[in-house]
Amino acid sequence: MKRILDCRASDFRSMEREQLKGAILAAEGRTVIAETVSISQPMLPEISNAELAKAFGADMILLNVFDVFNPVVRGLAPLDVFHPTGGEQQIQNPIAEVKRLTGLPVGINLEPVDDSAEALEQLNQLPEGRRATAASLVKAKELGADFVCLTGNPKTGVTNEQITQAIRLANEHFGGLIIAGKMHGAGTRGKVIDREAALAFTEAGADVILLPAPGTVPGLREEELAAIITEVKEKGALALAAIGTSQEGADTETVKAIALSAKRAGADVLHIGDAGYTGIAIPDNIMALSIAIRGRRHTYIRMAASPLR
Repeated sequence: MKRILDCRASDFRSMEREQLKGAILAAEGRTVIAETVSISQPMLPEISNAELAKAFGADMILLNVFDVFNPVVRGLAPLDVFHPTGGEQQIQNPIAEVKRLTGLPVGINLEPVDDSAEALEQLNQLPEGRRATAASLVKAKELGADFVCLTGNPKTGVTNEQITQAIRLANEHFGGLIIAGKMHGAGTRGKVIDREAALAFTEAGADVILLPAPGTVPGLREEELAAIITEVKEKGALALAAIGTSQEGADTETVKAIALSAKRAGADVLHIGDAGYTGIAIPDNIMALSIAIRGRRHTYIRMAASPLR
C-alpha cells in the first residue's frame, strides 16, 4: 500500500475504495482535500479552480454545488470569445476531465436534505442532482466520482439523521469512498459537534467521518475533537477535520494554527473549503495548510507532479 504522499496519477487511476482509504491512513495525517465550487467563475478564467487547487498542494479535489444531472465545472474548456454570450464550451463529463487535468481523485458533495428539519433560517431548495438520493448516487458512480461527501452547505436543511440514511444509500448505490458529517449547522437547529452522530455514521458504513476543525465552529476545543476522533478510529473509520466556515479566506497564520490543532487531535485528512475568493480557498492558504501538516518537500512534490506520471 502506497501512502497518498507517494501516489501519482497512474496510481490514482487504478485505486478503488479500500486502496484510497488505505493510502490516506498510511500518510499519517498528511492528506489535503481542497473544495471548489464547480459553477463559480474560476479565480483565473484560463483554468479551473480544481487545477489551481492542485497546483497549490491539494491531494484530492472536492467539487461543491455539483449537479450530477446537469454536470458543470467552470474553467475546464477555453472561453469561447465568439460565443454570443461569451460562454464556455460544454464538457460532457466534467469529473473525468478534472481527473485528467489534475491527476487526482475527485469527489462531489451530495446533500442529505431533511424536509422535516427545524430550520434556523430560510432554506434553499436543491435539485435532485445535488441531493443524496439513490438516483444521484448511481449517477455519481457513472460519472466516475472517486468519493462522495455527504454533508450540508449553508441553508440546505441537512441533518445528522439524514446523513446516516444517506450513508446506507451510498453503500448500496455508489461503491466509492464515503465521507460523511457536518462542518456547520447547514441552516438547522441540530448539533454540529455530536459524538453519537459520528459513531452512527461509522456504524452505517462511512469510511471517513467529517468533523469541524477546532476553532471553526463555536465551542469546539481540540480536546473534545480528539476524544471523538479516538472513538471513530476505534470503530475502523478515518477522521477528516474541515475548515468550512469561511476561514479558508483568513490569513495564513490562522489556517496553519487550525491545521496543526486538527492534526494534534488526530485528523487523518485536512479539508479546506471554497469560500476564499470565488469558489476556492485563497490558494496561498492551501499551500500554507499543506506545509504546516507535512512540510515543504511533500507539498512541492504534489504541486509539481504531472498528471502524466
